[in-house]
Amino acid sequence: MSFNLRGAIMANIQGNSQDEVEAVIVDAVQRGEEKMLPGLGVMMEVFWKNASEQQKDDVCQQISQGLQ
Repeated sequence: MSFNLRGAIMANIQGNSQDEVEAVIVDAVQRGEEKMLPGLGVMMEVFWKNASEQQKDDVCQQISQGLQ
């Protein structure tokens, strides 16, 4: 049996408003639960596919600075 986690996550968040997306991200970060990581990863993938090169550079810079 095969389960498409990415597809299930997309189905759950598709059509969410900006406020709903932010609420999901804030909740995931505040809770710090491992089970939230795949959802954040899918959201990052959506961002990456739709971001400009400048936005990608900015996000990578912010993440890199946050990891120091």
